[in-house]
Amino acid sequence: MADTGAASRRRAGEPPAADVFQRLRSKILALEIKPGARLVEDEVCDLLQAGRTPVREALLRLEGEGLVNRDRGWVVHATDPANFRSLFEMRMAIEGYATRLAAERATPKDLAELGALLAKLNRAEDMPRSEVNRLNQQFHRRIVDMSGNLGFAELHERTQFRYWNLRLPVIFMKDQLAATTRQHKAILKALKDRDADAAEQCARQHIEATMQIVAAALEDHV
Repeated sequence: MADTGAASRRRAGEPPAADVFQRLRSKILALEIKPGARLVEDEVCDLLQAGRTPVREALLRLEGEGLVNRDRGWVVHATDPANFRSLFEMRMAIEGYATRLAAERATPKDLAELGALLAKLNRAEDMPRSEVNRLNQQFHRRIVDMSGNLGFAELHERTQFRYWNLRLPVIFMKDQLAATTRQHKAILKALKDRDADAAEQCARQHIEATMQIVAAALEDHV
């Protein structure tokens, strides 16, 4: 039977391959399409109102980025918790140097906006965990954006995807949240002081501390 839906989309003018790639990528990174989910080409075509060719091109590009893989069909990548140390090492490398650059390049407006974001995070104890996670992601992404390096921003986005799709059984205790707040404040101070060395060191120490919390949680879960 002919694919009348695909033919109709072609007649209507299907979206370009680059657009299909970006839209599918965004849905995966935002976890709208869950890790481990199977991506059936016909269903993706219907979801994005696109033809088979741009969808296949998008899937191949996403495979190259490590966001999907093939296992008797296309599957959204799911990070193995056993690889969590490699994940945090990537975060340290990317965010550490990005924070150094942010100390040199951030505008006063950038720093004011980051300070306002941190003020919200300081009330973490009174927020739902989902909101704390969202603000925390926003804080770190904002710093990477302030580096002015688009490549870092793209790498950071992928690293964050792998971090959140670990689905780790981690709940930060009150004292750990307080320590995280102090670490965030130290990063912001170094940025405001334009101290690139201190900014990079604070960022790395913060990620190292988070890695230790995750490692302890994984040991308890085993």
